[in-house]
Amino acid sequence: MIGTINGKPVEFSENETILQVAKRNGHFIPTLCEMADLDHTPGTCRVCLVEIQRRNGSGPQVVTSCNTPMEEGMAVLTRTPALREQQRLQVELLLADHNQDCAVCIRHGNCELQDVAQFVGLQQSRYHYPHFYEQRTRDDSSAAIVRDMSKCIRCLRCVKVCREIQGTDALVITEKGLATEISIRDSLPLGSSDCVACGQCILVCPVGALAERDDTETVIDYLYDPRIVTVFQFAPAIRVALGEAFRMPPGENVEGQIVTALKHLGADVVLDTNFTADLVIMEEGTELLHRIEKGGTLPMFTSCCPGWINFAEKNFPEILPHISTTRSPQQCFGSMAKTYLAEGMGIDPKTMRVISIMPCTAKKEEAKRPEFLSKGTPDVDVVLTTREFARLLEREGVDLSVLESSAYDNPWMGDYTGAAAIFGTTGGVMEAALRTVHKVVTGDELEGIEFQPVRGNEKVREAEVDLKNGTPPVKVAVAHSLKAARQMAEMVLAGEAPYHFIEIMACPGGCMGGGGQPRSKKAYQASWQERQNALYAIDRQRAVRQSHNNPLIEKIYDDFLEKPNSHKAHDLLHTTYRKRKRTIKHTMKEIWQEIEAR
Repeated sequence: MIGTINGKPVEFSENETILQVAKRNGHFIPTLCEMADLDHTPGTCRVCLVEIQRRNGSGPQVVTSCNTPMEEGMAVLTRTPALREQQRLQVELLLADHNQDCAVCIRHGNCELQDVAQFVGLQQSRYHYPHFYEQRTRDDSSAAIVRDMSKCIRCLRCVKVCREIQGTDALVITEKGLATEISIRDSLPLGSSDCVACGQCILVCPVGALAERDDTETVIDYLYDPRIVTVFQFAPAIRVALGEAFRMPPGENVEGQIVTALKHLGADVVLDTNFTADLVIMEEGTELLHRIEKGGTLPMFTSCCPGWINFAEKNFPEILPHISTTRSPQQCFGSMAKTYLAEGMGIDPKTMRVISIMPCTAKKEEAKRPEFLSKGTPDVDVVLTTREFARLLEREGVDLSVLESSAYDNPWMGDYTGAAAIFGTTGGVMEAALRTVHKVVTGDELEGIEFQPVRGNEKVREAEVDLKNGTPPVKVAVAHSLKAARQMAEMVLAGEAPYHFIEIMACPGGCMGGGGQPRSKKAYQASWQERQNALYAIDRQRAVRQSHNNPLIEKIYDDFLEKPNSHKAHDLLHTTYRKRKRTIKHTMKEIWQEIEAR
């Protein structure tokens, strides 16, 4: 079918919207609420206005392009004087009840509302009604996420991702008209709600209404206190995403530049969470084999992802015995830093502050769990997301893109394997574990070290590994996103899961798509593939690709932990979980009635 946009012929397929056709043909139309890769086109912002003339002669009409289908013979105009004036007015109205204290907003300079205001040529904001936004909620009850509804533009993206991608349904739409607000189900504070702090809502929020709790000031205090020894760790997914914040190509590995940047900031010790990812494989793999051999609770779920742990504790407490007791790499690092590393370096652990740089907002909550306090002191003192770390570097005048690469120089915890690197993508933990479990059981390395059956984009994947030693094959599954996690938990509780081992990652794509990673305007996971490819490339380039072959892992067991799952290892590297399921005050029928009413 054929129509025209700004006088130029365009071809299109049935059911394509004007916006889709315009994008494909290079005609820019401003948007705020629309997000194509979420299939989210509610038309609430009214910024994507166009003028249309239908073939039957009716019109001209002004319509929202994001949800109006293109028609045969339709003529579309996007930049007439009248349209531009209407767009300017619409943006003015959006700003009228919006908190315009932009200089202190976490999205200052990276705000989609500011971008649209610039595009439509807004030169003044004639309307300002603070009494509307001053009455809206500001909720900082969560250790990970801050909700500031005075900045919300009601695009509904957060509700979409929470309800349809993650399936947690913690966010709801309340009231109508100017009183409309994105609230927490059952009117609870965020920190007491069903929210699991995955942070996916932050990735899609176009303004500063949803943001991670900013802990950069605490880190600056530590860095400039001469009495404190700062020990930094950063997760595998950080190195393939941080560069985006400095206009570097998506997926570029900036590991060496991160080390340089941290040393420039004054960090005393810079290490890699990948080291303890290798350690986790040794503990978790041994735990799995014990469960298989001795009749323990199966299937066993991975425990690396704090969003998944929150989800299980709040929704499926019956599943907790199935979850590995091994701590996450972040928490294993904190424990080892304040014991093994402090001892090796001759540092008083009381003067040590462990600072994590993570792709995940839920890691902030994880670090504050009472289970991870040693004599009242946290194993990990503070967690920065990738976005916070980028802001910290910018504040301190450090441009990552021009830095030379540096290497780790620590003889105790300064090396990692390719298996650890792939922890940053969905399926990576499973693949790393299988490499080691196969070696422990058979004495041989896994043939075809890149285990393709657990790789991919499908939300649920399954595979089996033939150990070729007379034992039945080990059956495994991988799930990413909390909607897929719910599916797997329900299968296990129903006795319908034929697996031995299941990897769960709360965020789509795994840690590389974590809620603390750099955002992509107009897209939910724009750099997903580049980040994953980069992690697999790091694995291929490592001289050692199996966790059990890391010489520093061998050393930590020989010198300190004795063996995997030893009594000492249990004290320092394992944990317990708790039931946090609350009494539900709504039914699924009521939820669907609410959705239909909207």
